[in-house]
Amino acid sequence: MSKTVWAIESLTEFFAKLAAFFVLALSFLVVYDSINRYVFSGGSVGLQELEWHIFDIIFLLGLSYTLKHDKHVRVDIFYANFSQKTKAIVDIISSLFLILPFVIMIIYVSFDYVALSFAQNEISADPGGLCCRYAIKSMIIVGFTLLGLQAIAQLLKNIEKLKDASK
Repeated sequence: MSKTVWAIESLTEFFAKLAAFFVLALSFLVVYDSINRYVFSGGSVGLQELEWHIFDIIFLLGLSYTLKHDKHVRVDIFYANFSQKTKAIVDIISSLFLILPFVIMIIYVSFDYVALSFAQNEISADPGGLCCRYAIKSMIIVGFTLLGLQAIAQLLKNIEKLKDASK
C-alpha cells in the first residue's frame, strides 16, 4: 500500500471514529429529548434541529468509510461472479466516471451555497432554532471531499490489483 493510500485511509478511519462518537451523542440526545417531550411535556426546536444536524454529520462522515470497506450500493448479483481483474476494472471505471465526477459536482454546487450561508451568518428560520446554519452546510463539502479522497485511494488500490492480476 502506498503512503498516499495509507494517509487517505487513515483520514477516513479518523473521521469514521468521529462519526461513531456522534452516533453515541445522538443516541443520548434522542433519549433525553424523548423523555423531556413525553414525560415532562417539554420540547425544544433547537434540540430537534441539533438531532438533525448530528445525523447529517454522521451520514456525511460515513460516506467515505462505506466506500473504503466496500459497503456501498452496487449490483452485487453480477459483481460477485467477476474475476479479480474484472472487479478491478469495474471499480476503476466506477471511480473515474461515477464517483469522482459526482463528488466534484456536489462540491462545486455546494461551494456557493455554503459561502452564501457564511456571508449571511445564516440561522434557523424557526423560533428557538440553532444559529450558525453555515457550519452544518460546510459539512457537505467536508463529507464529499473525504469521499473524493477515498475514491482516489480506491482507484490507486484497484490499479495495483489490476497490475498484480496481469502478472
